Amino acid sequence: MEQEILKRADEKMKKAVEHVRHELATIRTGRASAALLDGLRVLYYDTPTPINQVAAISVPEPRLIVVQPYERTLVPEVVKAIQRSDLGLNPSSDGTLVRVPIPPLNEERRKTLAKHAAKLIEDGRVAVRNVRRETNDELKKQEKDGKVSEDENHRAQIEAQKLTDQAIKRLDEILEKTRQEIMEV
Repeated sequence: MEQEILKRADEKMKKAVEHVRHELATIRTGRASAALLDGLRVLYYDTPTPINQVAAISVPEPRLIVVQPYERTLVPEVVKAIQRSDLGLNPSSDGTLVRVPIPPLNEERRKTLAKHAAKLIEDGRVAVRNVRRETNDELKKQEKDGKVSEDENHRAQIEAQKLTDQAIKRLDEILEKTRQEIMEV
């Protein structure tokens, strides 16, 4: 019984880490990444549609993103969507595709992005700790209902703590890697 609870907790913690990893991918470091444009929407037949559903996005160079809409009529919409975003990017278009050069970051912007990354990681840590708390509550309820012994409950809680420590360690590694990318000139 407690193995199922721990397995669910592990899955939830992994999802929390992956969510943070995905959120961090949308932060603009000095490098080009197709994930930067995730979340941008383009008007496609009067419907806001994710940009990656109406265009091919590639990164041919470390400081350049190329967006090639599947329909030529979308080129101006893609340019507008990128300009409206708070990414601080200046796209250019030749009528068939959109080039988005990634300018180097200034020191102040780097520090701001590093703080934002740290906040996202802290949110992830809180999510992981909430999963641990829910797991421990569930284990205590199992013990109270007489489904597991006190020793089994204690062992399971230790195991839940180990899962929590692993997830937080992964988050810390992600933060360190992201900080290095952001501060790299």
